[in-house]
Amino acid sequence: MHSTRNIDTRPIIRLSGVTKTFPSPGGGTFTAVAPTSLDIPQGQIFGLIGRSGAGKSTLLRMINLLERPDSGEVLVDGRDLTKLSTQELRLARQNLGMIFQQFNLLQNATVYENVAFPLTLHGRFGRKELKARVQECLALVGLTDKAGHYPAQLSGGQKQRVAIARALAPRPQVMLCDEPTSALDAETTRSVLDTLRDINRKLGVTIVIVTHELSVVQSLCTRVAVLENGELVEQFDTDDHATQRVSALGRELDKERLKLQILQEHALHVPASNAAE
Repeated sequence: MHSTRNIDTRPIIRLSGVTKTFPSPGGGTFTAVAPTSLDIPQGQIFGLIGRSGAGKSTLLRMINLLERPDSGEVLVDGRDLTKLSTQELRLARQNLGMIFQQFNLLQNATVYENVAFPLTLHGRFGRKELKARVQECLALVGLTDKAGHYPAQLSGGQKQRVAIARALAPRPQVMLCDEPTSALDAETTRSVLDTLRDINRKLGVTIVIVTHELSVVQSLCTRVAVLENGELVEQFDTDDHATQRVSALGRELDKERLKLQILQEHALHVPASNAAE
């Protein structure tokens, strides 16, 4: 189910005591993320799960400082992003690709132009090099033939794969995914997950994914952290079936694993003639 290649244990991402509060509509504040520390090793596919309002998306967005923590440190590849100047942070973010739930594509730009956008923004590529990089990224997500299309001409899954290609264009070490499959149907979700898994395996890109879909975690992630009410309550390897889960979601994830296992075993015993009917 998961890649068996060796994973570097050096944390590419280290969150140390990060916190985040927001103003409450009725006055005062509420805590979105209580003091949280978390290490994510390089090359891992790491899931952040929790109920609505658990703080998982806020925690994800603190990794690239789209949400700046009230306190604590955010280290990516050994650098504390909270201490960088605006210009330094802009450069550091090139190492952190971001994929959103609603794709966030430029509607009046072609697929090619969308993928090229982060490269033209920083002006580090000549025309020939830029073209080669865009074509390389589109090939990785299987959309070479859609380069001249506009987002309105694409399916939801194709739009998300364009967003993945765009995030990959600056050659990031990390990709942050905020509910990337929640707007997609089951078949399209499988296609997008296959694309992310392939990128992790081929390029060694660390992937951090926020999702409420336990089937996504079970099929894609190597490790998962569970958040409740802004607090990190547990984390574990998804292939670790011996450790008892302390959270309700952790136990639900175990049930999802067993369900998937039963379905896979059933599929092995279904005669080919029946499967084709």
